[in-house]
Amino acid sequence: MNRFLAGAVLLLGASAVLAEPGGRLLATGGATSIEGAAGGGIVPWAVLAGYGTRDEWGGDVFATRVDSGDYRLDAYGVSLGLSNRLELSVARQRLDMDALSKAAGLPDKTLNQDIYGLKLRLFGDLIYEQLPQVSLGVQYKRQRSFLIPALVGAERDSDTDYYLAASRLFLGAVGGYNLLLNGTLRYSRANETGLLGFGGDRRDSRSLLKEGSVALLLNPQWVVGMEYREKPDNLSFAGESDWHDLFVGYFPSKRLALVAAWADMGEVATLDGQQGLYLSMQLSY
Repeated sequence: MNRFLAGAVLLLGASAVLAEPGGRLLATGGATSIEGAAGGGIVPWAVLAGYGTRDEWGGDVFATRVDSGDYRLDAYGVSLGLSNRLELSVARQRLDMDALSKAAGLPDKTLNQDIYGLKLRLFGDLIYEQLPQVSLGVQYKRQRSFLIPALVGAERDSDTDYYLAASRLFLGAVGGYNLLLNGTLRYSRANETGLLGFGGDRRDSRSLLKEGSVALLLNPQWVVGMEYREKPDNLSFAGESDWHDLFVGYFPSKRLALVAAWADMGEVATLDGQQGLYLSMQLSY
């Protein structure tokens, strides 16, 4: 997996520099979420990776870091968009929790998982049709070490999230600026996106969770907005807070996207007040 992702990042990174991206408008592919799907930083949108139209392929490679002081999350991966109809993605997440490990005497200092995603555009279009673009997504998540999640009450080391996303870009909707609205419903029992396993001693069934994004396009290169992600609460050892962020995205060209955000994650694995800087870079081809 490590060699595959490293090779894919190098190969597609070179492609992003050399190849001309597809025919979709700048920034309409969004960024890449921490789970590898196209959209916002913490919420997948109905858009697909890359800039490929119905006759083109495209995709992205990304790297993201979120640092709250007590925790640091690193995520990276690669995605492929096929004919603006299907998206395939693979991502890896690593959560460093040195502060909690020392305080609680935990046997490991990191949590790791792999995420394999598939997203299918069902109908509609982000801009040109009357209906919004609607996509169905599936994310298979697998823990790389289940020791700590099992100790805190998680029931499974792997599971699948399902989500339905609807996105629409309204041209000139706010003072002449373009406005993007996205709503996502997720069916999941992942604890902290799966880094703390799936299901728990409090509840082992999936929950229907609400997610949303609002983005204002100040011009073709600059985007500002906010996101919200509801979380389940399956483990009795610690509460799990909903997530929020305020973000700014810079798209100097179709090949590059840079996103910075202030993320509020609330309580994470017994440590409250987890807030910090989110930074992400995406190369597209």
